[in-house]
Parts: sequence; structure tokens; C-alpha cells
Amino acid sequence: MHKKSNEPIVILIPAKNEVNTVGQIVSTIKTRLALQVIVIDDASTDKTASMARAAGAIVLPLPFSLGAWGAIQTGLRYAFKHGFNTAITMDADGQHRADSIPALLAPLASGQCDVVIGAYPERGSFLRQFAWSFFRFVSGVTLSDLTSGLRAYNRTAIKLLASSNATLLDYQDMGVLILLQKAKLHVSEIPILMYSRIDGHSRIFSSWWAVSQYMLHTGILCIARFKHNKRKKT
Repeated sequence: MHKKSNEPIVILIPAKNEVNTVGQIVSTIKTRLALQVIVIDDASTDKTASMARAAGAIVLPLPFSLGAWGAIQTGLRYAFKHGFNTAITMDADGQHRADSIPALLAPLASGQCDVVIGAYPERGSFLRQFAWSFFRFVSGVTLSDLTSGLRAYNRTAIKLLASSNATLLDYQDMGVLILLQKAKLHVSEIPILMYSRIDGHSRIFSSWWAVSQYMLHTGILCIARFKHNKRKKT
């Protein structure tokens, strides 16, 4: 279905004030895998950038904060411009395991799909599981883990998500999944394990205000997709 590729692979890690974790994450990846690591520094006010460089990453410093998705899209644009045919995104908080990466790459290497998501739905709280159920119902996206940041994209997906069509998204989860679905790209999931956070807390689920903002923005996207699908059926 999809062409196989032997082009280089890049790992993209968006980071904001992750000085306590980013060096360890980059070092672990570089030790276990001969892959280029790009850290997109989302206007950190600590030494995140210098720690990432010291560990062997290329750092893309942003002059002002773009948020998690803006930082990821910056990395995807870098990957597309520099000819990478596979981009892996990982969080900078230590939850994602470097030893999950080979399993994540296998379906792309064999041409089975365009995007692979490392899924660990068991980590979701009751509130998160409720939100996921609602988003699945209104969007038509049937994946089990809607917010995992551990993903692998092939060249087609990189091109789509690096384009202006994805620029106005606020988060890397439902908006991205809906865009991939609309473009008829094939998304697969593989089960993985995740560590507990080494440091810090979720920026999306850090407070009721943050959760309400997330629910509002994501709910609007999903409802818009629901209405679009309903019009197509009538």
C-alpha cells in the first residue's frame, strides 16, 4: 500500500522547562538508537536547551512559546525540509520509553500504515476516559488512546502536518487525528508501556481551567467533524 523507505529517521521532542528530564531522555535515546534527536525548546526559562545540547540533541529554540503542538509542528517542518521520511514524536517528561521506538517503526517500515501511535489507554483517569468516549462518539475517531504523544509519522503524514492546514491546532491529539482521518491516512496503534513522569505534571490536565479550555477547543473540533460527517451521509 505504501512505499518502504530507507531514509533517515528523526526523533522530535517538544520541551518547555524540562531541565530535570530532557538530558536523561536524549542520552537514553542516543545510547540505545543511532537516531538524530531534535529538541524543540518552547521558550524555556531554564537550562532545557543547554541540557539537551550537552546530551547530543540538536536544539531548535523558539523565541516565544507556541505550545506543545506549535513546537511539534516546528519539528515536523524541520523534518520535512531536511528530507526525513520518518519522524517520531516523544514527550519530554520521561513517560515514553526509548525501547518502544523499534516496535513503533515496524508498521511504517513495512508500509502497513502512515501513522503509528504508541497506545497506553490504561493510564487514563475516569475524567479522561469520559472525555475520550465523548470525543470518539462525535468525531468518528475510534482509536483507544487519543492523547498519546508517542507517535511515528511517515513522509506523507509529515507533509500534511507541516502544512498550513495544521497550523491553527491547539493540541497534538484530536485535531491532528481528525486531520489525518480527513486526509484518509491510515493510523494504527501498538500497545506500549509508559513510565510515571520523572518530573512535573500534565499541562493539559494540571487544573480545572486547563481542562475546561482543552474540552472546549477539542469539543468544538469534534462537533464540527460530526456535523461534516452527518452532512456527507444525507
